[in-house]
Amino acid sequence: MSANQKPNRKQQILECLALMLQTSPGQRITTAKLAAEVGVSEAALYRHFPSKARMFEGLIEFIEESIFSRINLILSDHKEALIRCHHILHVLLIFAERNPGMCRILSGDAIMGENERLGVRVNQFFEKLESQFKQVLRERKLREGKGFEIPEQALANMLVSYTEGKISQYVRSSFNKKPSDDFNEQWQFLMASK
Repeated sequence: MSANQKPNRKQQILECLALMLQTSPGQRITTAKLAAEVGVSEAALYRHFPSKARMFEGLIEFIEESIFSRINLILSDHKEALIRCHHILHVLLIFAERNPGMCRILSGDAIMGENERLGVRVNQFFEKLESQFKQVLRERKLREGKGFEIPEQALANMLVSYTEGKISQYVRSSFNKKPSDDFNEQWQFLMASK
């Protein structure tokens, strides 16, 4: 097997895992089921990933890279805090909508009973997201000379809680209640008291 084929197989395993998370809501994914879906032996899975937890970490890394690279683009393209927050929230909700299997990881549904460090990684993702919102909101005072009626920390936490709630609702509804449903109306309501 050439070096070029290894990353492809690794990618195929992660894509298969993500698809199984999407098509088997509420079900635990075993390495035996995953190997059968990929069309390889369990031993072959472990040649690419030392553990099932490492496979989930690969998906979490994909989530982080996808989201934070888009956030960086938003930050470079827009300077107004509320526009930045709006676009960041929208990116999060659309990413969730397009990647239902990943939502099961972010909501904790797919990693329950798995290695404890997976929950820690998901928690770190949301903490980093909250820090990003907090930074954008604090910069509003510097850039625009405006503050908010509540502390930036509280507002940043509310935006992350909103996102987490939308993702959990999507998973609970078996991917029927889309995260972006009613977003524009909800955003207008949230910003009415800015």
